[in-house]
Amino acid sequence: MDNTMSEHGLKSLAGSIQSVASPFRNYLNELHEQYRSLQEGKLADYIPELAAANPEWFGICAITHEGQVFEVGHCDRLFTLQSIAKAFVYGLALEDKGRDYVTSKVGVEPTGEAFNSIILDEHTNRPYNPMVNAGAIATTDLIQGSGATERLQRILDMFERYTGRPLDINVPIFLSERSTGNRNRAMAYLMLNFGMISDRIEETLDLYFQQCSILINAHDLAVMGATLANGGINPITGERAIQRRYVQDVISVMLTCGMYDSSGEWSYRVGIPAKCSISGGISAVVPGKLGIGTFSPLLDTKGKSIRGIKVCEDLSRDFGLHLFNADATDKNLDEWIAGSDSIDDWG
Repeated sequence: MDNTMSEHGLKSLAGSIQSVASPFRNYLNELHEQYRSLQEGKLADYIPELAAANPEWFGICAITHEGQVFEVGHCDRLFTLQSIAKAFVYGLALEDKGRDYVTSKVGVEPTGEAFNSIILDEHTNRPYNPMVNAGAIATTDLIQGSGATERLQRILDMFERYTGRPLDINVPIFLSERSTGNRNRAMAYLMLNFGMISDRIEETLDLYFQQCSILINAHDLAVMGATLANGGINPITGERAIQRRYVQDVISVMLTCGMYDSSGEWSYRVGIPAKCSISGGISAVVPGKLGIGTFSPLLDTKGKSIRGIKVCEDLSRDFGLHLFNADATDKNLDEWIAGSDSIDDWG
């Protein structure tokens, strides 16, 4: 065996040592301890597999744009990507078709409606944005490939660039999504009527259901967020996941539309681009700084992870991460991550 440690291995080891030594890890541990006893909310139940989740599962992971990893709790617990896939598939559609063509098929306006509403912009006949189901189906339809297999593989390859590892699809959940997906079929046929998608309806819907059924964990969500925070380059592997010019498009729509029909309140209170899912995940982006991944399957009435929201709210407030924050903060994130000697308060 070659005993020479690779550059990647050295970087990972340095990140691990840094995470142990840093007060930021201690801060995340305290957040986890504070909110793990929170029992508010309920599990998603429209798919039996989602309803079988353990309400005690709770993980927090933060990864800097330089690849330092900080995690606590159930960060390796697998769950399905669900709606979080929408943001990243939107990025792939932009690469495949370009900004002008994509925006001719899918808008970028918040709706104020539930994510599964059967509604199109009455002036343009486009779905309002790529973070609602109708918009996500339309962007999925734009993914290039000679057939269903090639198109699916391109999506899986894209997510592998973001996460740095091969990903699998949960077949039972995919089949459940497909068998209960008539509302999404109604959206697809409505968009076909207005020329917003092609006539390969079932192929595109299967692709949409499959991307929702990809298995990931909180660590993956943090790497995905950190990749966007790092201008599209995965900070762990060094591989580019998305062209830099489209990172702005993706995180802009995440900020304004990524948290279902409470996206406006999220932007106002938290101010971090993020995408949530009914499986209990949140992937958030602090541009130029870090990615955040949380997992807790207990949801509020609008389908967002209650513990995950609390964690993001606290991080934004305590470290001044709101994109429009103009005030000095009590805690300097860079110093907390680095474990600066100037930090006296480790709580």
